[in-house]
Amino acid sequence: MPPSPRGAVRLLRRLAEAAMALGLAGMVLAVFINVVLRYVFDTGIVFYEELSRLLFVWLVCIGAILASGENKHLGFEMLTSRLKGAPLRACEWLSRLGIAYVMLLVAQGSWQQVQAGLHSFSTVIGYPLALAAASTLVLAIGMLAVLVTQAVQGHRRPPHDQDAAVE
Repeated sequence: MPPSPRGAVRLLRRLAEAAMALGLAGMVLAVFINVVLRYVFDTGIVFYEELSRLLFVWLVCIGAILASGENKHLGFEMLTSRLKGAPLRACEWLSRLGIAYVMLLVAQGSWQQVQAGLHSFSTVIGYPLALAAASTLVLAIGMLAVLVTQAVQGHRRPPHDQDAAVE
């Protein structure tokens, strides 16, 4: 019996969170070991910097997808906090269309960078630079999937906190 759509989304979210936790742990470990080696033994492992940079890029991109799914991105709501009904829905749809357009541009540019990076390699570790460019491709596809899911489900933003509204 295949998992339900909600179950699949929950599984993907948990996998993304696990990937972020592993990436963060890898970054912390790599930087910590390198700092200890530099201060205690006056040496270091060169590829740790490159590894940390790659992990950080992926960590940010995966985190941005998760934040998008939970409506945790920064937003400027001076206008939308005062709207109700059809005008609010129209603004939400315009916002989604704008985000979708930008994500399509990011996906297109990222795909070009992935293709270019297949034959270029990092200087220290030697991984294909397409691996770093693929992070923004995954970001764009993931955020587009979140937008489509929210649009299909008729998802709305959480109610505004009236106490926090600026008068």
